[in-house]
Amino acid sequence: MLKVKIINRSGNELPAYETPGAAGMDIRACLDKPVTLGPLERALIPTGLRVQLPVGYEMQIRPRSGLALKHGISLANTPGTVDADYRGEIGVILINLSKEDFTINDGDRICQMVITQYTRVEWEPVHEIDHTVRGDGAFGHTGIS
Repeated sequence: MLKVKIINRSGNELPAYETPGAAGMDIRACLDKPVTLGPLERALIPTGLRVQLPVGYEMQIRPRSGLALKHGISLANTPGTVDADYRGEIGVILINLSKEDFTINDGDRICQMVITQYTRVEWEPVHEIDHTVRGDGAFGHTGIS
């Protein structure tokens, strides 16, 4: 199990896995007063959390499927990335994609985080790359379904 240092200034419980097989942990809003998002409005919602990720790891901030399905609430930059060298408060850019106002209160679960390893690359400039069966087939190249 990877240990990650965390500062929690929110007064809310720490992010936690809700089930034994969960990959993501829910993050809660840290608000002095409720924030209401009108249709197509977005806002940076503070979490009160700061983390120290080990080098070679990132935190991905993702929408919660229930909020997206039931209320049209998503993230404007999904997935958001928190780098290992970032030490500021984690903020979440929520967007209301519905036709109705949506209010966020302190302690509401607003997104989920997944902590994962990543690989850095070194570019190798070349004049050709290997051919594949797919080739340069892009969006929709295999048909409708």
